[in-house]
This record gives sequence, C-alpha cells and structure tokens, in this order.
Amino acid sequence: MNLKFINIHEISISGSGFQSKKEYLFGKIDMKMKLVAGNSAGTVTAYFLMFSQLSSKGETWDEIDFKFLGNVTGQPYVLHTNVFTGGKGNREMQFYLWFNPTTDFHSYTVLWNPLNIIFLVDGIPIRVFKNNEAHGVAYPKSQPMKIYSSLWEADDWATQGGRVKTDWPNAPYSAYYRSFSDVDCCSRSSIWNWVTCNANSNSFPLGLPTECNLG
Repeated sequence: MNLKFINIHEISISGSGFQSKKEYLFGKIDMKMKLVAGNSAGTVTAYFLMFSQLSSKGETWDEIDFKFLGNVTGQPYVLHTNVFTGGKGNREMQFYLWFNPTTDFHSYTVLWNPLNIIFLVDGIPIRVFKNNEAHGVAYPKSQPMKIYSSLWEADDWATQGGRVKTDWPNAPYSAYYRSFSDVDCCSRSSIWNWVTCNANSNSFPLGLPTECNLG
C-alpha cells in the first residue's frame, strides 16, 4: 500500500474506508493518523489487520484492532484494542491517550511476531498480547491479513456506553492518514506468492516464517 496522504469521510451510517492490496503475516505496521475533531460522539475510527478472505471468513477469522471511540467536544477519545483468533475476541483493553489525537498526526503501530503482538502509540508500547498457546490461549499466527481502515457510526455502544448519539447535522466526519510503513514484514500480493520479506531479528526472534521462503 503506497500511502502518502489520505482522508476518509463519514456522511451517513454507511461509513467509508480503505484496505491494502497486500497481505501480511507478521511484521511491523505503522500508520500516522489524525482523528475526527470536535464532537465525534458515536463514531469509530478503525485501523486494523484482518484475515482477507472475507467471502470465506465464516467464524474463524483473525484480527488485530486499533479502534478510536469518539466523544463529545472536550472529552477524551478512548483507544480500544482487541485481538481475535479463530473468530473469538473478548480480549479488549481500553486506554485514554495522553494527548489530543485530533490536532496533529500521531503514529500507531502493530508489531506482530510469533511471540507477541505489541501495540504502540508514538513508539511507546501500551499493550503486549503474548503467545500463550502453551496455556490454551489461541494466538494468530497462520492466517495472512490485510490492513483496513474505516470510519463508521456505532452510536449504540461507542460513546459512554451508547448514551451519547451521533450528531448527524455535524457531518461529515473526517479522519486523516499518512506515512504508512510496512518495513520488516512478510507480505504477498496474491494467494500464491510471498513477494516481500524485509525482516530483522527484532521482528522475528524465532527466525523468519516458513512463508518467507516459499516461491
């Protein structure tokens, strides 16, 4: 995904978004974002990785989420993180950011390797989801995922438990993206061939995934 700058708008409950052409299995994904300013209550700005075969997703997809839950003017955004494996999530953790994410661009990073999934904000780790398969906890490691981002209405739950609704006369709502980076990733542009594997030992402490050596 060659992304220099993009903005997406929500003008109705249908929302909007974009996705990568490549699929990724492990690596480091960075995106700089500036979120919806003003009264963003009821909106969700999402930036996530998800198993890309949507037509066959069924109940067994993997997903790694950054979701930014809007709020009324002057109240902080909630950063909502989650990890799905085999279609099962329920691993949510939420954070308040220590800055206003609507006035400037900030970096949001997923570092995904066979040992950990690390969520970072401006290079600062805020959450580590460890591979605990040895203890019966499923971990996403076999399904390649595409990168998605979307801006959509979720006022039944997004802001203060759904008590505050979207102010549609305030639409359109806009979020902005730039400086995407996928260094240290194994990626592929089709279901057959892995086309890129610029990896280092920090991203893959157990060595490169087998997929990186496939023709």
